[in-house]
Amino acid sequence: MQNTRRLSQGIFLFLFLYLFLQTESKGEDELGYPVRIFLDFDPLIFITTLLSSHSLTQAFYLSIITIIFTLIFGRVFCGWICPLGTLNNMAGSLKKQQADVAERGSPRDWHRVKYYILIFLLMSSLFTLQLAGIMDPISLLIRSLSISIYPLFNYAVRSFFDTLFYLNIPVIVNISEAIYSVLKKTVLAFHQPYFKQSAFIGIIFIFILGLNLVEKRFWCKYLCPLGALLGVLSRFSILKRSVSEGCTSCGACASVCQGGASPDKIGEWKNTECFYCFNCDDVCPNNAVSFGFFKKTGSASQGSASIDLGRRRVIVSIASGIVAAPFLRTTPFFKPGFFNPLLIRPPGSLEEREFLKRCVKCGECMKVCITNGLQPTLFEAGIEGIWSPVLVSRIGYCEFRCTLCGQVCPTGAIKRLTLEEKANFKIGLAMLDKGRCLPYAHAMPCIVCEEVCPTPKKAIWLDEVLVKDREGNEIIVQQPRIDLDLCIGCGICEKKCPVIDKPAIYVTSIGETRSKENQLLLS
Repeated sequence: MQNTRRLSQGIFLFLFLYLFLQTESKGEDELGYPVRIFLDFDPLIFITTLLSSHSLTQAFYLSIITIIFTLIFGRVFCGWICPLGTLNNMAGSLKKQQADVAERGSPRDWHRVKYYILIFLLMSSLFTLQLAGIMDPISLLIRSLSISIYPLFNYAVRSFFDTLFYLNIPVIVNISEAIYSVLKKTVLAFHQPYFKQSAFIGIIFIFILGLNLVEKRFWCKYLCPLGALLGVLSRFSILKRSVSEGCTSCGACASVCQGGASPDKIGEWKNTECFYCFNCDDVCPNNAVSFGFFKKTGSASQGSASIDLGRRRVIVSIASGIVAAPFLRTTPFFKPGFFNPLLIRPPGSLEEREFLKRCVKCGECMKVCITNGLQPTLFEAGIEGIWSPVLVSRIGYCEFRCTLCGQVCPTGAIKRLTLEEKANFKIGLAMLDKGRCLPYAHAMPCIVCEEVCPTPKKAIWLDEVLVKDREGNEIIVQQPRIDLDLCIGCGICEKKCPVIDKPAIYVTSIGETRSKENQLLLS
């Protein structure tokens, strides 16, 4: 069973990474099967989105399969499927569990912490505050890979092969270029991605993996809110663990238990913490442990000891979830009439408050953005909006013929648009700074913004004006003007503006289609 479980973990991790690599543009405005399908099977995202937004996307009904599977087999998702759990398992293999337990004398009794986190997330969701994606293991893994680990991998591989190329050693160069060509077609991004907060998010991810050096599967045992939810469901699982009279309480099972479920202690077995890894069955010297839907002859179904969460701590968790919403929203970002001009959301995004109720900060939209313009926020949308997507036009514009971000959004925070709908969806408006614009401020010819404007009828048009230079000579320059009705705020003019440091044309969120209030001229 141990080998079978490892095979299952390897298959699902490979599938996850394969879908992750496929979640990018292949030259067409259509994706096959993005990695969001793992989020579609995630019941924590399913429940918190339902509570916070009072609505669901159809794909989330797949999470019911995970719920039913858990009610039958227990927490097999944690032990056999979860890609973050598999990575934690791999990181934990650097430290022997037997030595870990021996150093402390007994496993830590911190399992209740993840249940407090779960209660907090459910209660905050009930009051329309969607924070589950920050700690949900699938969302956390996709975000960490998209924004930090995958860009780092791309940078390291490209730098390595660039170094080999510049060394110009004939045989090595030929071989390395052949390998590099294969990597570009398979695992490397088309362009090197760059993200704000890449290091910060990467450090958090490495820290989570590093906790396995403190105790194997530390995150899974003590912190994972999805694990807590599946643990609650697994109390009713049909698959049971049985122990025969041949058990001598030798403790061999405790040394290999991945969930710290106290399998060696009579009356203290915690089935909510069992990952159904079957290690205890494999290691038992007397073959006294078994799993099945029916009790074996001569065996007794091992009772389950409930985890005492403590009434006061539960009340504190509930109260914290309730208070979190008003606490995080007493900021200027939620003041009526206040709009952050830099908060330019992807096309198809819902109105800001509805957007925040749904966005789980998974980072998939940022990964598929073909210009790298979508970046994770820090506090541009308040603490509630941390790591949600924002378009930074100076880094990358919104491609006029691209709708990929709406295709990968798992919760409907970004609606999937057709190309026709996208062409008329405003995410902001371009504004001119005449004090920096070359034709206005310096009487120098420049029509870059008009040339790159992608709308069928140019949103930027040129007005020929007769001006004088310093010597008094009259010259004709073409000064750009912006058609407010046609501009969609894609930001390509800002990106391509030749004024390098601070562009003479820039985009703000005003005029966005998703808001009836954030408009240039209120009727």
